[in-house]
Amino acid sequence: MSDFKLDQLETGVPVRLEKAGKSICVTRVGDLVFAIDDTCTHAEASLSEGDVSGFKIECWLHGAEFDLRTGEVITLPATIALATYPVRVDANSVTVEI
Repeated sequence: MSDFKLDQLETGVPVRLEKAGKSICVTRVGDLVFAIDDTCTHAEASLSEGDVSGFKIECWLHGAEFDLRTGEVITLPATIALATYPVRVDANSVTVEI
């Protein structure tokens, strides 16, 4: 069963998904969809409330930035990468695989 319809996801607007006991930040960039842990590794802040620019997401609390494609830290104060999750897009169906 899919988690979202592709046309429900607005480019550059992250959304939070609760799945298998995890909080996941799902973000569409063009025709691509990325899934990363929703909690910033620097502080207990939801990344789905952050700002997206290109392939990076910025934590709203302290400004740490992460690469949506890899989960890697781009900007301090975070120093620990985020977990990423595979996303399957099939026509209009989007499924985050845990």
